[in-house]
Amino acid sequence: MNENSVPKKLPCRWEHEGYVLRSTRAEDVDAYWEAGFVHADPEVDRLTATRETFTEEQVKSFFLGCLPDPDRRDFLICASDGRILGEAVINEIDWFLRSANFRIALFSTKSCSHGIGSWVVSCIRDYAFQELGLHRLSLDVLSCNPRAKHVYEKAGFEEEGVLRDAEWDGEGYCDDILMAILEDEWRRLVQSR
Repeated sequence: MNENSVPKKLPCRWEHEGYVLRSTRAEDVDAYWEAGFVHADPEVDRLTATRETFTEEQVKSFFLGCLPDPDRRDFLICASDGRILGEAVINEIDWFLRSANFRIALFSTKSCSHGIGSWVVSCIRDYAFQELGLHRLSLDVLSCNPRAKHVYEKAGFEEEGVLRDAEWDGEGYCDDILMAILEDEWRRLVQSR
């Protein structure tokens, strides 16, 4: 894929059972900082091996810097009242290889176990193959987060390898599990619906 054929960043929006998944906008920067970083959930940090703390300036600068980046797509997960519950990101897009990395984070464990993650993973997976024309979408999940691994497996991601004891979750070492889904696997999923 050459530079001229890179898909333009167009605003996207999905709705499901009162939740909204949509593209990030510059005006979201303050709410993003408040939702994800002012009162970080220690359990979310543990499950994602987040060890660093970030200043408001660092977070806002990074957030705004992502908006024009052609090699990533950033989305916010919102409640029906507009509150930001989390984010989903396709990043490290290699347009020549048609591959990218995917990550999702719900900012509070209170948002877990409501089906939000499963819905978001399916939306982003489909967007990656349908709209971006990717061939491969990969991710990492920690072994201390079996709920997330189950969500990825339900969405068609397959385990490709394990980096043993690669992360510290605050309580002990855990494995970094590498997973991916390929374009033809996604097509089979779509056809079986």
